[in-house]
Amino acid sequence: QVNVVESGGGLVQAGGSLRLSCVGSGRTYSDYAMGWFRQAPGKERDFIAAINWNGDSTYYTDSVKGRFTASRDNAKNTLYLQMNRLKPEDTAIYYCNYGAIISGTLYPYDGWGRGTQVTVSS
Repeated sequence: QVNVVESGGGLVQAGGSLRLSCVGSGRTYSDYAMGWFRQAPGKERDFIAAINWNGDSTYYTDSVKGRFTASRDNAKNTLYLQMNRLKPEDTAIYYCNYGAIISGTLYPYDGWGRGTQVTVSS
């Protein structure tokens, strides 16, 4: 089942910023870790960021560390990804999911939503 809806993507120039949002449903939101994945053209879907159930621990893949920040607002059932200093290689469809954090990565629980397209121009 798909229990999330992603939004906030768009077209941005290199060096710019975007904030993605992910609204969850179908689960008790605050009981679960959540995270972000992305899939670039011709590539596999890759983990990029995760946040634990209460938002006090975050995990990032090296390619986004220091530029992207995951956060959550459990009262709004919403996960965020603030993306700064964007690069053309960040161009991808971005997805969120519930999951379990194991060894610094998120293992997703549910089906994938439509995602939101991020395009970074040079």
